[in-house]
Amino acid sequence: MRSVRPLSLALLLAIPFAAPCARGAAASDFLDRYSVTRGFRSGQPTSIAIPQGGGQVLFLRSGPRDRTQSLWTYDVNSHVERELLTGPKLLGGSEETLSPEEKARRERLRLTARGLSAFQLSHDGKSILVPYSGRLFLYSRTDGSVHELAAARAGAPALPPADDARLSPDGTKLALVRDGEMRVLDVGTAGASGAGLERVIARPESAGVTYGLPEFVAQEEMDRFEGYWWSPDSRFLLVQRSDESALEKLRIMDPSNPTKAPEEHPYPRPGMLNADVRLAIYPVEGGSPVAVEWDRKAWPYLCRVKWPEKGPLAIYVMDRKQQQASMLSVDPATGRTAPLLGEHDAAWINLPDGAPLWLPDGKTFLWISEHDDAGPALELQLADASSRRLTPAGLRVHRLLGIDPQGAHAWVLASDEPTETHLWSVDLKKPWKVKRDAPEAGVEDAVVSPDGGTRVRWLAPEHGATRWFVEDAQAKPLGELKSVAEDPGVEPVVEWTRVGPDSLRAFIVRPRDFHAGSRYPVIDWAYAGPHSQRVMKSSRRYLLEQWLADQGFIVVTMDGHGTPWRGRAFERAIRGDFIGPALSDHTRSLKELCARYPEMDATRIGAFGWSFGGFYAAQAVMHAPETYKASVAGAPVVDWHDYDTFYTERYLGVPPADSTAYTRSSVLLKASSLSRPLLVIHGTADDNVYFVNSLKLADALNRANRSWSFLPLPGQTHIVSAPEQVRQVYGRALEFFHRELGGVGDAAPPRP
Repeated sequence: MRSVRPLSLALLLAIPFAAPCARGAAASDFLDRYSVTRGFRSGQPTSIAIPQGGGQVLFLRSGPRDRTQSLWTYDVNSHVERELLTGPKLLGGSEETLSPEEKARRERLRLTARGLSAFQLSHDGKSILVPYSGRLFLYSRTDGSVHELAAARAGAPALPPADDARLSPDGTKLALVRDGEMRVLDVGTAGASGAGLERVIARPESAGVTYGLPEFVAQEEMDRFEGYWWSPDSRFLLVQRSDESALEKLRIMDPSNPTKAPEEHPYPRPGMLNADVRLAIYPVEGGSPVAVEWDRKAWPYLCRVKWPEKGPLAIYVMDRKQQQASMLSVDPATGRTAPLLGEHDAAWINLPDGAPLWLPDGKTFLWISEHDDAGPALELQLADASSRRLTPAGLRVHRLLGIDPQGAHAWVLASDEPTETHLWSVDLKKPWKVKRDAPEAGVEDAVVSPDGGTRVRWLAPEHGATRWFVEDAQAKPLGELKSVAEDPGVEPVVEWTRVGPDSLRAFIVRPRDFHAGSRYPVIDWAYAGPHSQRVMKSSRRYLLEQWLADQGFIVVTMDGHGTPWRGRAFERAIRGDFIGPALSDHTRSLKELCARYPEMDATRIGAFGWSFGGFYAAQAVMHAPETYKASVAGAPVVDWHDYDTFYTERYLGVPPADSTAYTRSSVLLKASSLSRPLLVIHGTADDNVYFVNSLKLADALNRANRSWSFLPLPGQTHIVSAPEQVRQVYGRALEFFHRELGGVGDAAPPRP
């Protein structure tokens, strides 16, 4: 379950709930604006990359009211931006088509835009590889020419779509995957016609086997989207072989089109088989592969791979329980591995983001470790296997962004307050010497150029719109990337506060026409799950909450135990129990907030959530009907036996040995006791939280003769983005809460 991250506003707005507007007809009006602007994200720069030298910045951007992205460049010296490439230009006016693999990749990335979705700069920055509509195009930054690579020869059958095509470091070759085959194309042989010879490096031996592609859990849960890696000298490829033939197959059928064959997806459920993942090193010019040797039974998960220019080829592997992990160096000549670093955690190990990163000496590397409640910390791992902590206690490192060429400074995204994330520079020579690069409150992210001389830092401030700043390594302003996104027309009224003995961070969003002395029903808009935060100090994140508040509610939530950046013990308090700590945190916090703020009516509290938040909303009315009077549960995980291995087993353990934790965390445990109104919403084509979850809940509630409401969304996936479905979801949820909780000053609606 790739959760909503504080660094990615796009993920939060992909969840299907709306934005601020007045009541009545204006509400419907605003839902249309929300839909056509992709939650006011269309028009923002994204996929930012900086070529060597830092003279230009490349990025993708659409118009303010369309989803079709094109490639843009910003000149740092002239401060001029221009459009380089568009989809129609590449296809000559033809329609874009997406392969099933590309659709699945975009679903894993939570991408809802169309047009150009990715590009790759060559190592020297002179060329740009653009995959689009299953085809591959190479753009020359020197003369502006474009030609297609790997095109079918005249009269030959059409080639299967190309997946994950990437240039070699020297720019002379192109690696790609077609139908699970690992292939290489010499870019020079393609010529203007694009019809170059593709060599098959590795071919599947049987059904269910692929080469060069990451398995499902790598994409969905590890944030690993690569299945092969170039050697720095461009002579070899490290290739993943995945065998999913023994996995269970989950099928998605479209009930609205019964003649359509169901889609079939290999899916690893808890306690069941995972994909069999192996690695081998292939000479690009031909020859026998060298198998990489490690104890795959003890370390079945391949989590990270790095093949740096200076430093060893290294893999980071983990055990099934995710309590033991090892960084191994790999000898490319023999495939033998040797330990570089080992980790252990009695609960679970979080995967590092951006690490390992080798320093210029090729012997030492930067790592993110979480040994105690004061981390995660940036550490320098030395050649003698010792380490040195570089960041002070209380500065929690989210992601390692890069280093300068001399290896004197590193840049990280980190928090000294969990509701904010900022760019910090870390002195690699003097431990604990760190500096926050900008003083503004809010949530930052950044991209650093390969030479460390230029960066783009973007800030979602406490109040106002996000801005994208182009800066040098010393934070000197060099310009700004333009956003053409439509303004939502309102600034959410957010109060950030703290509740309870553990100082849980919380937010409160009141109606813009709030009347002191009035009593309002309360909506706990929860996620309540691990690896995600809802409370962040950037008011534009709460456009959706403001819309709901403006309909006559007060919207609140809090980040309880299990959420990150509060320390190891705080986060790992949920081990073995998804619902107990969350219910305790939320119900106690709601009681305190309602006592503190008399405008909050403690007799009229509803829960609202999607994905893990949907799981919590369903559980809330079953476990705590004395607190929650109604719930809207979107795409809820009902039975954790039906979610994937890597996510679920990290927190609940591996069944059957840890089956008690699954029973304790199941929505089905108390389904027969439901006594409060519940609306369940779910897309029938969801391949993240499968529709079977809501069907299991339906069966349990119907057998127990419980009253409940159900809104299926035909053909919709985990991300609901179709305008007509968005309007339906919002309208039904709002109608439900008004009916069950009443409005401003109303008494609690009587129950039959």
